[in-house]
Amino acid sequence: MIAQLIGKITYKEIGFVILDVAGVGYKVHTGITDMGDVGASVRLWTHLSVREDALDLYGFKEQGELEFFEDLIKISGIGPKTALSILSLAPMQSIREAISRSDSGYLIKFAGVGKKTAEKIILELSDKMPKITSTGAGWQEESDALEALVSLGYGKKEASEALRASSGGTGERVKQALRKLGGKNSNA
Repeated sequence: MIAQLIGKITYKEIGFVILDVAGVGYKVHTGITDMGDVGASVRLWTHLSVREDALDLYGFKEQGELEFFEDLIKISGIGPKTALSILSLAPMQSIREAISRSDSGYLIKFAGVGKKTAEKIILELSDKMPKITSTGAGWQEESDALEALVSLGYGKKEASEALRASSGGTGERVKQALRKLGGKNSNA
């Protein structure tokens, strides 16, 4: 089992990187957008997915993300690609809060997650989530900001990536995300 890799990024594309570790290039599927550029040294916690026709490595910056990913793929009907998609589109804390609050509406915003799958995630993982004692404003703001950007025509993935780099209340986060998204379009 390959549990961790430390090396340099030699190639980067949406959804994966090639990581050079002592002269061996590993293709690692990842949803991490702020990993660094080609040439950057990184350390990834990994999960090796073994199927009949493939061996796929999935990489995460934090061990907690890996553990959450592994909890997700234990649920019937959720494969590694769906689990990676879920973790790529929202901060892990927001997902945990949604599960803790049994908010299936938040979870169905992710690609590959329908109502039944969202309910299954809540059923399987709610006992593993810490009890939420806060007002949940951060979680609700995250949901509202994502919904606002999607309603403006942006894809869930690009909207989530833009929101990850923003801070403040819902309105301020949407403004910052729009500036970032607008900058992408003007450079293209």
